[in-house]
Amino acid sequence: MIRPMRLAAAGTAAVSLALALTACGQTAAPQTPAAGGGGGAGGGGEGIGLLLPESTSSTRYDAFDKPLIEKTVAGLCTKCTMSYANAGGDANTQKKQFDDMVAKGVKVILLDPVDAKLTAPWVDAANAKGVKVVAYDRLAQGKVAAYVSFDNQQTGQLQGQSLLDALGSKASSANVVMIDGAESDPNAAQFKTGAHLALDGKVKIAYEQSGEWKPEVATAKTNEAIQSLGKNGIQAVYAANDGMAAAVIDALKAAGIKNVPVGGQDASIDAVRRVLTGEQAYTIYKPYKPETDAAGTIAVQLAEGMDISTTATSSTDSGGLRIPSLLLTPIVVTKSRVEATVVVGGLYKAADICTQQYAEACAEAGVK
Repeated sequence: MIRPMRLAAAGTAAVSLALALTACGQTAAPQTPAAGGGGGAGGGGEGIGLLLPESTSSTRYDAFDKPLIEKTVAGLCTKCTMSYANAGGDANTQKKQFDDMVAKGVKVILLDPVDAKLTAPWVDAANAKGVKVVAYDRLAQGKVAAYVSFDNQQTGQLQGQSLLDALGSKASSANVVMIDGAESDPNAAQFKTGAHLALDGKVKIAYEQSGEWKPEVATAKTNEAIQSLGKNGIQAVYAANDGMAAAVIDALKAAGIKNVPVGGQDASIDAVRRVLTGEQAYTIYKPYKPETDAAGTIAVQLAEGMDISTTATSSTDSGGLRIPSLLLTPIVVTKSRVEATVVVGGLYKAADICTQQYAEACAEAGVK
C-alpha cells in the first residue's frame, strides 16, 4: 500500500533527474573554460570541493557518496577538478578543510556538515569571495546556494510507522525506547519529528536520548534504558541509523532481551543482513545515486554559471532564506522487500548480501 507508492516516487525522481542530467550534458561542454590545476585550484578552472563529515559510524560516505559524485562531475565536465576531504566527525577539522578549499580557489564546495549550527560564518565568508556552497545531505546554515537531500521528516515518519508495523497489535501497550541522532545534525531533528508524528499517541515513549551518531553512545544509552525500565519494560527500539541499531541489538542480546523490534536507516549491508535474519525489523533505503547525481550536477552548473532550476526544483526554508532544493523520497526495507529495493535498485548484488552465512535467510526472502 504505502510502501510501493514510496518506491514509485523514488523511481520518478530518478527519471526526472536523468532528464536534468541529459540537459546539462548537452549544454555544459560549450561553456567549460580551461581547468585549474592543483586538485581543484582556481586560475580560471572549475574547481569543485567535496567535504564529507565522517567515516566511522556510517560507511556510506567513502564507499558511495564520494566515488559517485566524482563520477557525475567527471561525466558532465571533463575539465573540472575536484578536491576531497573527510572530517572524521570533527567540526574543527572540517572548518580547516573548508578554509583550505576556499584558499585553493575552488568555485563550488559541496558541504555535508559535521555540525550545521557552526557553518553560517564559513558559508557567508566563502559566498562573499564568490565561492558557492551546496549543502549536501544535511542543511548547512548560512547563504548556501542549493540543498540536496532526502525528505528527512518523511524518513522519520517511515521509521516510526515501520516500528508500529513490527509491533502490530502489541503497539498500544508497548514501551518504546528512542535513540536519536546527534543534536548538532538538523537531519536528526527532522527524523525525530517525523518519528514522533508516527509514534505519539500509539505507543508510550518510555525513554529517549541522543545517540550522537556513535554506536558506543547508543550502547550506553540502551543500557541506561534497560536499567531504568527493566528487561521486560522494553517492547521496541527506534534507532536513528543502522550503526546505532547494531549497537542497540548487541546491548539487548547481552542483557538477555529477545524479540524486540529494532529499526534504523541507511541500508548498510550489515543492516540488510540483519533484516533478513530478523535481528533488525527494517532499515530505510535512500538511493545514493539520485542524490549524488543531483549534487554533482548542481556543482557543475554553479561552477559554470548555469541555471540550477532544472535540477533544484523545489525550495527549503533556512533562517528565512528560501534555498533552491532537491528532496528525494526514502524507501522502507523489510525482509520481504530486500529484493525489490536494494537489489533491484542496484545498491547491492544478491551475491554480495547472500554469503554462505546468510544463504538460507536470502532464500526464505526470495533474494536471488
